[in-house]
Amino acid sequence: MPTPNPDAAPDASMDTLRAADPEVAEIIAREGERQESTIELIASENHASPAVMAAAGTVMTNKYAEGYPGRRYYGGCVHHDSLEQLARDRAKELFGCRFANVQPHSGAQANMAAFMATMKPGDSFASLILKDGGHLSHGMKLNFSGTFFNPVHYALHYDKSHPEHERIDHDSVRAVCREHKPKVLLCGYSAYPRVIDFAKFREIADEAGALLIADIAHIAGLVAAGEHASPFPHAHIVTTTTHKSLRGPRGGLIMTNDEDLNKAINRALFPGVQGGPLMHIISAKAVAFGEALRPDFKLYQQQVIANAKVLAASLTEHGYRITSGGTDNHLMLVDLTARDDNLTGKDAEAWLERAGIITNKNGVPDDPRPPMTTSGLRLGTPATTTRGFKEAEMKRIGAWIDQVLSAGMKGESELDKVADTVRAEVRELCAQHPLPHATRCHA
Repeated sequence: MPTPNPDAAPDASMDTLRAADPEVAEIIAREGERQESTIELIASENHASPAVMAAAGTVMTNKYAEGYPGRRYYGGCVHHDSLEQLARDRAKELFGCRFANVQPHSGAQANMAAFMATMKPGDSFASLILKDGGHLSHGMKLNFSGTFFNPVHYALHYDKSHPEHERIDHDSVRAVCREHKPKVLLCGYSAYPRVIDFAKFREIADEAGALLIADIAHIAGLVAAGEHASPFPHAHIVTTTTHKSLRGPRGGLIMTNDEDLNKAINRALFPGVQGGPLMHIISAKAVAFGEALRPDFKLYQQQVIANAKVLAASLTEHGYRITSGGTDNHLMLVDLTARDDNLTGKDAEAWLERAGIITNKNGVPDDPRPPMTTSGLRLGTPATTTRGFKEAEMKRIGAWIDQVLSAGMKGESELDKVADTVRAEVRELCAQHPLPHATRCHA
């Protein structure tokens, strides 16, 4: 990540936008100020580099390029072919695989294409249930995955005396696969703080005659840097987003080592679920993959993990419970009820935002509260690490979180006072660690 330059001139493109549409420019400027002056702890968010954002805003957006390199349905795609092939090649090098499809608009559409390539409507697949850390595209009833396919779910360990409490129960995975004989076994999660044993999942998939799909949307950056075990060669298909810990533009990616599966994936994505690719976003993906291939990206991911461990330890010291007892990656689930039975994720999220600390409410494993209330928060460190925060800052953030939540539990007047004080301190810290200048949209 380039060193931020707080004195650099604002992006000239904002001057153009301000002249053409001041109303839109003003909203974007306010969002730029919000990002610059707040601490981003949402585990699925990050701050893309100036180069990534520059690539996303280019003439590549002006072209339809339906199809794939060398096989387009429109003329004039010679440069789009070159760029898409470059993105593919960098993705393959980054993750050590033979084939990469860089066209998915999102991680959910990457999963949709992977499902369509491996299953027919009504077929069964095994996954972790959403409330325990899965993703909506892993079998939620209102999602395509639960509407057109038949999800069967394995469990976490639910035994406080068990050393694997709130971690994947591989015996449950095996039992579910033996009973239901799913076409696909899915691993990789939205809110799981521990290492995933891809080799164990492949062993179970082989026993059941299933294909293994690994959705590494959250941990892709860690995997790319060698700070988490790779799903290859174990997974038949790997899907991911390109933002989150990978720190690229919002988008998706599908990878495999199997030529036949690659052909099926390509057909399933286009024309199966998408039309023309977003070539400006593929341009930005290529830049992000190039950044992730640099040596400093590994150092960044190491700091992401170190920061997460310090934040988890700080919150534990203040009386909060981290599910599964800690974290191995970039995120953690904070069980707020250990601090106070009446404290909810909904309240905690709102109170912290008043203080300039951005989080998201999240269910904890076996949470009795509904998804819009929850008993927990999901916190992550990719964005704070991009900003340059290290262990000292993370410990300070843990203390701020406790100050705000403690004040909120005492009532509105106490919350107002403490939130205002912490908000000023957050602004000061953020000013000491400015975002890359191209993310700053000046009013």
